[in-house]
Amino acid sequence: MSGRMWISDFKIEEGVILVKKTGARIVPDLALLHSIFTWFCFYFFVQTWRTWRLITGHKRPTMAFFPDKPRPWYFIWSVMHVSGAKLVEDVSTADIVMQFDDSTETCNAPPKVKAGARVLNFGCTDISKSRVAAAFETAAGYSLAVDPLTCKGRMVEKAEANAAHDGRVIEGPLDEAVPGKVYQRLIDNEIPGGLVEDLRCCLVGGTPIIVFRKRRPLARRFLNENVEVLLDEPKNCYSPDEIRVIERFAAEIGLDWGGVDVLRDRETGRIYIVDANKTDMGPPVALKLGGKLRATRRMARAFAETFASKKR
Repeated sequence: MSGRMWISDFKIEEGVILVKKTGARIVPDLALLHSIFTWFCFYFFVQTWRTWRLITGHKRPTMAFFPDKPRPWYFIWSVMHVSGAKLVEDVSTADIVMQFDDSTETCNAPPKVKAGARVLNFGCTDISKSRVAAAFETAAGYSLAVDPLTCKGRMVEKAEANAAHDGRVIEGPLDEAVPGKVYQRLIDNEIPGGLVEDLRCCLVGGTPIIVFRKRRPLARRFLNENVEVLLDEPKNCYSPDEIRVIERFAAEIGLDWGGVDVLRDRETGRIYIVDANKTDMGPPVALKLGGKLRATRRMARAFAETFASKKR
């Protein structure tokens, strides 16, 4: 992929960088420059792994994406190369074919593939906030969504769209709901130090493999601006029953590969899945380089064992 192709994913609009596919807006500041530098350090190591695979002639499966290809800042790009998979252009010849589309709702029918090919994420056609809430209720047996016209007290209002990061706490009940918004219970996921903690769970084959403990100030709880990220194991973050809830959620939403944001309510101890992403970026910028490399190796190992065991 050329630099020109990468740049074509973005455009400058009113002094901010707009991601064309998702509509996400990025402020060009020193924090962004630091994030870019940190990512390039990680990218260097991934490229080293990738080159080693080529030199050693590792027997690997072929992999294709449809309708788009992931850029190197998406987690699947680094995991694919570290696992030894080889990217190919022709979908019909690939051993593994993954739907890759950043849109909140998709209608990509699986393309024609060869016999025995693994087809991933084509069942995941809707990751809107309302769909995530409905799938979570089916998986867990209790609800995240609230009725804004009858809910008394604090609740969260956020956009349906993926990667909007526009959540805000409001008081209910409302006279009317805002079109394009969803309303959810406010989860008290505060931890000591005035921080909130999200348990970003990365899935392979619909099963939790690693967890990023993402921490940020309470006042910026809905922004993707972490002050600390720790790598952890699912068994340390969730009970066996909760892991089964996550797996049922993934099956309900059709998520073979991706990430889900899980919050644990401090008062009740319950977990809530508040977001799902089939084109997961990662590892998070705030995670130390060693953690990024360990996370990538673990995901790559799980990816190879789950989707390409015969080729290994």
